[in-house]
Amino acid sequence: MTIKEVAGYLKVHERTVYRLAAKGELPAFKVANAWRFRLQDIDHWISQQTGSPAGAARGAEAGQGGES
Repeated sequence: MTIKEVAGYLKVHERTVYRLAAKGELPAFKVANAWRFRLQDIDHWISQQTGSPAGAARGAEAGQGGES
């Protein structure tokens, strides 16, 4: 994933993603001079930040919360 894609996924500004990656707070790697991210790593990072299982947020956003 690119910085732009991660920013959209997390619903934050691209500068926020860049800053977190540059500080080593968000799992990322560089290809040449461009930051890249793995979706699995981002989901794991989210679960560490929130204390919820990875992927749970995506299920809730998709309307799979279980309540009607």
